[in-house]
Amino acid sequence: MPSGALFVHNNFPGQFRDLIGFLVEQGVPCAGIGQNHAIGMEGVQMGRYGLPKGTGSDVFTYAVRAEADLIRGWGAYRMARQLKAAGWDPAVIVGHPGWGEMAFLEELFPGTPQVAFAEFFYRPHGLDVGFDTEFFPPSEDNALRVIAKNPVMALAYANAAAIVAPTRFQASTLPQGVLSNVRIIHEGVDVDAIRPGPAEPFLLPDGRLIAPGTPVITHVNNNMEPLRGLHIFARALPRLLAEVPEAQVLIIGQDTKQAYGGSPPDDLTWREVCFRDVEIDPARVHFLGKLPHEQMLAALRLGAAHVYYTYPFVLSWSLVEAMALGCHVIGSDTAPLHDAIEDGVNGRLLPFFDVEALSQAMIAACRNPGESAALREAARATAVERFSRDKGRAAWLELLRGLGA
Repeated sequence: MPSGALFVHNNFPGQFRDLIGFLVEQGVPCAGIGQNHAIGMEGVQMGRYGLPKGTGSDVFTYAVRAEADLIRGWGAYRMARQLKAAGWDPAVIVGHPGWGEMAFLEELFPGTPQVAFAEFFYRPHGLDVGFDTEFFPPSEDNALRVIAKNPVMALAYANAAAIVAPTRFQASTLPQGVLSNVRIIHEGVDVDAIRPGPAEPFLLPDGRLIAPGTPVITHVNNNMEPLRGLHIFARALPRLLAEVPEAQVLIIGQDTKQAYGGSPPDDLTWREVCFRDVEIDPARVHFLGKLPHEQMLAALRLGAAHVYYTYPFVLSWSLVEAMALGCHVIGSDTAPLHDAIEDGVNGRLLPFFDVEALSQAMIAACRNPGESAALREAARATAVERFSRDKGRAAWLELLRGLGA
């Protein structure tokens, strides 16, 4: 008799960590499949696969991604076959199809309902690609490469009993033919633990302390890249620093050449590219790297404002957490933000490329911190209403129970 849930994610557990832990607490048996670098979870039977081969050098240019996805799908299939031989017969399969691992599972578990997680479906126009031509000029070749990212992922959506997208914007990127099968379930954050609280002195890497009450601007940019507006933020800082001499800026994220939006030019990091023509005071602009989660939240609690910009792409957890903390969010007026922020109600939305508007908004936030009280309160209320972890868990549990898990 089939029972439990099999979770498939290249970087297992990925976005499913909290859901799996919750299901295990509810007595639902769970197993996982990921690539050999996947970290796994305590108490969850885990199957890791290695790649049996790499992509071939003679593969047609626009088939390279599909071949890589199918190779990963083959690896996941072989690992699932081992789990099945060991007695695993899941009632439902939940997977992230972005790397191809779900491609062949129907053959191994015929009739088992699959739930496909819809993080993002690539488009050559109208989303992240072509949004900002400064670093990524449009080309026919690039458009075709973008389209070629989707075929194996589209197969998973076509075969899915249900598709789950975290936000309406992310759902809107999917092919028209599968939209009727989509449910909006954001995995959520722990709004009981991540909540407004008093700011505390923040220790900088050089040993100095930033005292509560200091006008602080925060920015979280995991891969320090233009896709999350790093270049716009950088260019808005000189005026802020000049007009608010006591202002401090905390930038959280990895200085890396790896990024969602593409690789930087000239063998530089994106931080080097975005700041190379910007004059800033290093004693007041602090690059903190990747911080432990609690330390990141402590930084955000200090802020007079939190700046979150993004191309039309996946909405970041950091924004939702900033809202749950009751931060004054200054965001870009781009589609992903429309699922979270209403300008003038629970934050600010500004034209993405308007550097001057961002400078002015940060200056106003630092000079008049009390004026953002209503926005902060409304941001917190929105996080509780739309992005509560408990609501996300309940919606997922209802879906999976309905499918037989």
